[in-house]
Amino acid sequence: AGPDGGVRSLLRPAPAHRDAARHDKITGHLREAGLGAPADLGFVGLDDEPEVDPVIITGRKATRSHRLTAAEKEANRLVSRERAAAEHGFANLRTWRILTKLRMNARHATTLLRALLVLGNTEVQR
Repeated sequence: AGPDGGVRSLLRPAPAHRDAARHDKITGHLREAGLGAPADLGFVGLDDEPEVDPVIITGRKATRSHRLTAAEKEANRLVSRERAAAEHGFANLRTWRILTKLRMNARHATTLLRALLVLGNTEVQR
C-alpha cells in the first residue's frame, strides 16, 4: 500500500518479497509516511536505519550460542500477533480469489480491498 493507503503493488512470488522490498525502497516510503511494518524473520536486515528510525519490525533470531531471553520471546509473540491480523486478511483475499479477477483502476481496487478486509476481520472476530 502507498502512503495514502492506496494499492501500490500487488503480491509477488514468495522468494522475491525481500528483493522486491529493497528494489521498491519500501523502507524509505514507510519512513516518509511515518509508518512501520511488522515482518517475519525473512526480512531481518532489510531496514537500512534500524538503530536510528526502525520501520521494519521483526522478531529476534536464536542461535546455538545465543538463546532467546524471556523478554525476547515475549517480543516475538507480540510481533507475531500483529502480523497474524494482516496474514488473515491476505488469506481471505486469496481464498476469495478476488485479486486474480481484478481488472480495474487502482483507486477503485483500494476501496474494494478495504471493504473486503473489513468483512474478513468482522468474520474472524465473531
